[in-house]
This record gives sequence, C-alpha cells and structure tokens, in this order.
Amino acid sequence: MKILVNNFNLKDTILSGSCFRVKQTKDGNFINILKDRVIKVKQEGNYLIVTSSNDDNLEEVVKEYFDLNRDYNSINDYLIKNDKKMINIINKCNGYKILNQDSFEMGISYIISQSNNVKRISKIVEDIAFNYGSPINFEGETYYLFPTYEQLKDLSINDFTALKVGFRDKYLYDYISKYPNLKIDSLNTEDALKKLMSVNGIGLKVASCILLFGYRRLDTFPIDTWVKKSISEHYNIKNDQKEIEKFAKKIYGDYSGLAIQYLFHSQRNK
Repeated sequence: MKILVNNFNLKDTILSGSCFRVKQTKDGNFINILKDRVIKVKQEGNYLIVTSSNDDNLEEVVKEYFDLNRDYNSINDYLIKNDKKMINIINKCNGYKILNQDSFEMGISYIISQSNNVKRISKIVEDIAFNYGSPINFEGETYYLFPTYEQLKDLSINDFTALKVGFRDKYLYDYISKYPNLKIDSLNTEDALKKLMSVNGIGLKVASCILLFGYRRLDTFPIDTWVKKSISEHYNIKNDQKEIEKFAKKIYGDYSGLAIQYLFHSQRNK
C-alpha cells in the first residue's frame, strides 16, 4: 500500500526513542509491531510504502499510529507565536510526529525504562511479548504481539522476576493489579498524573511518558537531561524541574509536550 504523506519524516519519528519494538532493515524498511499487527514501512519521498500481517483498515491504522491526522502546522504556528525561538527548533525537527502507541504497553515499557538503556528495555519488552503475547506470522517470520491486560493479569511478582526485570518486578505487578481501576481516559491530565503516580514505582517522569506516548496528552512532558540542557541553552533557565515545568506550561500551554519533544529531538540530534 502507498500512503501519501505531507511534512513527515518516518526515520526521525520511529527512531525518536519512544518506540521499543522497531527494527530497521538493510534496505531501509522499518518493521514494527503494533497492537494488533506487524507492519513493514518505508518512506519514498512523499509516500509511505506499507505491508502488513493484517490489511484491515491498514491506511487508517498507519495514519493514526504515526499521528498523521493531526494538524501539526497549526500547532507549530501557535508555538512559534508564543516563542519566536521555536522557529529554528521546529525547522530542525521537520516532519517529526509523536507516535500514538498502545497505552497498556506504554505503561509496562516505561516502568521498565527506569534506570535502563534502550537496548535492554527493548530486550525485556520483547521477552514479555515472546512469553505471553500472541504469535503473528509475517513474511516467513514469527512475531509476537505485546500481551493484553487479560494475558498478564494473573502473573505473579516471581513471573516478572524470571523475565530479569530486576527491581521493577514489584512495580510491574502493582501496575497490572491496579490497571483496571486507573481509568486514565476519564481524567484530566493533572489527575491522570496523580493516578499513575499512585502505582508503586511510577514517578513524574514515567507518568508523563505514559501519558504523552500512550494517551496522546500533548499537555504533559517528561523532563530528562537532554531537555534540561536544551532549556538551559536556549532560555537561560536554571536546571530545575519545577522552573522548567512552570516555563513550559506558561509558554506552550496545551502543546507543551510537543514543544518539549522538539527541544529534546533537536538537542539529541546535534
């Protein structure tokens, strides 16, 4: 399938650091495992060339996953209107989008991300899928969907320990135990952050990642070393979590999450 895209950079988007199940092939394709299917995607100019293990509503699924239905031009205009320095930063991030990923998978993945590197996070996520997810055959290979809540709800702490998740075993167990009562979609962002942080082991940064990448909450943002460095460099704000939060919410409002991702992306790609 060929899908026409405008102002989209597949490589920058899919390798932005928020997706832990993507693999790049030698011929420039990316293989990724979504909630219900495997996709292979390659960008050729203004087209995405996509094949999948499941062709049902494929174009709709791909556009939703890569956030291609959102009007980024209007959002960028808003950010630039409020902060002229954003012009150069956004230009460095041309075509970057925020992936719309499965919320349950993002909860598990970002709990695993604590004090961890991307390679090891990906390995653990893959191991969870291999042991408890449903197999999918695609182009002669077997892949595994990330397990649903129903497939993980009866696991014990020891089951997670066996997956070599380290100290995160009890955090994953607590998250899954509380998941049915979180009901994040029904909460505003402030209350959603509080609800997620009621789970053992989830702090503000992890909760923000889950909301941004799993629930499409563009008004929240994780603050890490890259962000602090970029904010300090461009805006002369001290390396302080609360000061950065106050600044971002005041200047960028409902799109502070996207603005911070632009800052992160431009700083990381230097």
